[in-house]
Amino acid sequence: MREKYQQITVKYEAQITQDSKTFNTVGYAKLAAVLALVVCAVFLFASGLAVLAVLAFVAVLATATLLWIWHYRLDNRLRYAKGMVAVCTRHIARVTGEWTHFEDCGQEFVDLAHPYACDLDIVGSKSVFQFLNTTHTWHGRQTFAADLLNHNTPPSIKERQQAIAELSRDINFTNDIEYHLSKIGKSPLNAALAEELANNSTFVKSVVVKFLMCYVPVAAVVLLLAGFLLSPPLLFTGLVIAVLQPFVFAYFGSPIKYLGSMARLPYKLNKYVKVIDIITSRNFDSPLLNDIKSRLAVASGAIRELEKIDNKLSVRANPMIYITLGWLLLWDFHCALLFERWRARHSGHAAQWFSAIGEFESLMAFSHLPNVCANVCLPRITDTGKILNAKNLGHPLLSNSSRVCNDVTFDNNIFIISGSNMSGKTTFMRTVGVNLLLAKLGSFVCAQEMTCSYFDIVTSMRNMDDLNAGVSSFYAELTRVKLVLDTCKKPSVLFLIDEIFKGTNSVDRLAGADAVISKLSKIDAVGMVSTHDLELCELADIHERIVNHSFCEYYQSGKIHFDYKMRVGKSQTTNARFLMEMVGL
Repeated sequence: MREKYQQITVKYEAQITQDSKTFNTVGYAKLAAVLALVVCAVFLFASGLAVLAVLAFVAVLATATLLWIWHYRLDNRLRYAKGMVAVCTRHIARVTGEWTHFEDCGQEFVDLAHPYACDLDIVGSKSVFQFLNTTHTWHGRQTFAADLLNHNTPPSIKERQQAIAELSRDINFTNDIEYHLSKIGKSPLNAALAEELANNSTFVKSVVVKFLMCYVPVAAVVLLLAGFLLSPPLLFTGLVIAVLQPFVFAYFGSPIKYLGSMARLPYKLNKYVKVIDIITSRNFDSPLLNDIKSRLAVASGAIRELEKIDNKLSVRANPMIYITLGWLLLWDFHCALLFERWRARHSGHAAQWFSAIGEFESLMAFSHLPNVCANVCLPRITDTGKILNAKNLGHPLLSNSSRVCNDVTFDNNIFIISGSNMSGKTTFMRTVGVNLLLAKLGSFVCAQEMTCSYFDIVTSMRNMDDLNAGVSSFYAELTRVKLVLDTCKKPSVLFLIDEIFKGTNSVDRLAGADAVISKLSKIDAVGMVSTHDLELCELADIHERIVNHSFCEYYQSGKIHFDYKMRVGKSQTTNARFLMEMVGL
């Protein structure tokens, strides 16, 4: 699985080696050309502009220019090759299990009150976010997190599956996009950029004033020319108009103030142009990807229009030209009117460009799973029943070499999962939860085959005390279990409860667990509960929908071993005493 990325890495590393040598050689040649240019210039003046000296100077200047262009292109090739190596290196880290060192784990998205995110390791350290995140813009990162936390209302699962599957089949394309996105950056200021573009404020409301702003400078120029050629009074009139017109029109609006944001926009937006061009020039099969493409269709041209306006404003760098154009042609007013027209055409949908790129990045992040995780498939989502049927279901965050998979057959059931310590109960429940979440997002799942219903997920697994709030771990669990019960009153919810009521004595724990599971069964809820209390398994004899499953250990040469395989029926083994003896207790 890592071979496909290693092949790309080897290709670009070879290119880097070759281009680096050429880059250095061209660099020395540039230096030699500059020195030769100086010599030619001296010879040119010393010879009194002799034909031979002129030709030599032109030839050396042309050579230096070509070397400069070549050097620039080599630099871009090197940057691109190094960027592609970096992208592939990160993908290889995902394959080998070294992704936990990635800096961005989405820590700020952690919310202890979220129905499932913390318990299933969706965001935060060693999370799904940290594993799959390949976003490089603020909007892409926010969209990916919102998808994982189910804050977005996604289009149909089938459309997302088609889009993610299509992107997964061309890693060269997704690597290319990722590299160019990495040049944009994740700065929160890009959110403000979208707001600036969505601003549809006008520079001048009066149509008459706009007309005069456009044609009074023309009249002034005509009068100046006519006066210079024909009549001094006309020249005087033209001068008066040229001098007074900026002060008169400034009454209706300040172009400098209106163009304040304009000065920043092209610089911020030009990095998006390459990405937009790549997306809009590609032919997609997926309706969802084509929808994103259509929303970006005018973006590239619109950004280039902004750059043209910005280029017009750049004359400010030359005071003499700026003073002439500013007074005579109302240059700033002209640019302000162009910016106003741009806003009238594009501000209404400019924000869609960023959301479209964010959606594309999020889909692309999910598309990497089949290329870095063994044993994946696109699940079949069914509208009937409350089922989960999976063959070789595994946890995608576990390394490919150590992952143990299980078959699951679940049909409107409550699983009571018993078993000894460290045998795999909690990991199995997280495996179910993570894969169901990926399935509802239209993503690949870590299974050979999988058919499931569309489930919302609620969990009670990691319940911690809060000294500042005066909340014990047991009270925190009670609050969480109450959330589970309330949430399960809604249709299509699957619950996952780990070590139910572990924070209290055995008598109260059994009574409480019995009451909770019985209530969940009566309200037709489905899900899984893990427990060490084998007495709780007797509920399967009372409630038809409750089924016992278990994990166990075995002993060999005085050592404990786990196979992490789920079995039908309640656990027949315990290992707490052995583990206590093993650590010297």
